[in-house]
Amino acid sequence: MAIHLNHFSRSSIFIQKHRTQQPVTGSSRFHVKATSSSGRKLIESGAVRGIEPKDASTAINSEGFVLLDVRPTWEREKARVKGSLHVPIFVEDTDNGPVTLLRKWVHFGYIGLWTGQYLTTINSDFLNQVQLVIPSKDTKVLVACGEGLRSVTAASKLYDGGYTNLGWLIGGFNRAKDEHFPEVEGQEKLQYGTVGGASYYFLQLLILLRAVGKN
Repeated sequence: MAIHLNHFSRSSIFIQKHRTQQPVTGSSRFHVKATSSSGRKLIESGAVRGIEPKDASTAINSEGFVLLDVRPTWEREKARVKGSLHVPIFVEDTDNGPVTLLRKWVHFGYIGLWTGQYLTTINSDFLNQVQLVIPSKDTKVLVACGEGLRSVTAASKLYDGGYTNLGWLIGGFNRAKDEHFPEVEGQEKLQYGTVGGASYYFLQLLILLRAVGKN
């Protein structure tokens, strides 16, 4: 769990840094880290434009951005923006080799039981799948995930693949308020899409207590 929390701590620092900036008009694990690092450099340089959740609807409706949801399927099924496209940057690791099975048990004990997240691996066919739904590489694409981390990796891969009009949803859907994306499909609020496992029941209890408190 400490690893998981440190991961989000670094994420918060990165997101906080970009909150105030003005937008400009296995070995696989190490590869993901390198890709994420290059993605951050693209955002810092302005090659990928950071867009706040409160400005996302304007970017989509007035500037012509297409919203690309790169969350895994189980998060998107809970809540999704109507009309958004979906290509996951990470997919469930279905390998059943002994090493992977051990990793799955460790992941479940440290993260999966609490968050409901599966052990994932990078989607090796991500770029090809995006090209099927967004053929023109001149299209303005707003890349989004739950916390704003996986979308950094996705934006980097898209940029390297020739997509140059890219936006990144700062902080991801978790930072969005109800009014930022008025049309949401699914059974949960958009900002709760990443919540699962035991933490989901704690969230429901918190919501119930809050409602009782208001009454």
